[in-house]
Amino acid sequence: MIEIRNLTKKYGDFTAVDDISLSVSPGEIYGFLGPNGAGKTTTIRILAGLSLPTSGTVRVAGLDIGSDGVRTKAILGYVPDRPYLYEKLTGKELLEFVVNLYGREWRDCETRALDLLRYFDIAGWMHSRIENYSHGMKQKLVIVSALVHDPAVLVVDEPMVGLDALAQKLVKTLLRRLAGEQKTIFLTTHTMSIAEAVCDRIGILHRGRIVATGTTTELKSNRALEDVFLELTYGND
Repeated sequence: MIEIRNLTKKYGDFTAVDDISLSVSPGEIYGFLGPNGAGKTTTIRILAGLSLPTSGTVRVAGLDIGSDGVRTKAILGYVPDRPYLYEKLTGKELLEFVVNLYGREWRDCETRALDLLRYFDIAGWMHSRIENYSHGMKQKLVIVSALVHDPAVLVVDEPMVGLDALAQKLVKTLLRRLAGEQKTIFLTTHTMSIAEAVCDRIGILHRGRIVATGTTTELKSNRALEDVFLELTYGND
């Protein structure tokens, strides 16, 4: 469902992403891990169609994100690491706006929206302005807005920011449920326990290059995933 081949992104003389290739199948959660500045968010922005690669190809469901961006975005949900919300809108108004952006009718997505709002226990706030939401409630609303149109592919950049323990558990359960529905999920996180709990495979990015990939069991090799990650990205020290 996701195919990245020889992807490179440069900003002047600086190479943020350096010739990476990977694929993610339907029903799979792929964890993309790396230290700050490794190139994770750059890769995700390209995958979400918000930035173009310097070279290489990115395909979602066979569609090239460069030449067929509109159709690609129509089947993709995106949770950014720093979401921006129109805080003068109510939660319901925001979701209606998002649905319209995807060219869908609210009546076709309303049931799913309400189910997701109830799941995250914010349905009672749907008619309140977003400026009155807590940080955690806003993050939940962002996740709902990424899923309201029932995308085949979900791209998630640090989904747990601002969420309490219960909300994090709800997100992990939801991600596994979506994978069971054959959705394709591309996830970045700094929290090793989350990656270990939900991801089927993991790629570790360091200085723009993938330095290791495999299942958590393959990568750990009888060690903690955190120790493996730190050794690969910071060295034996």
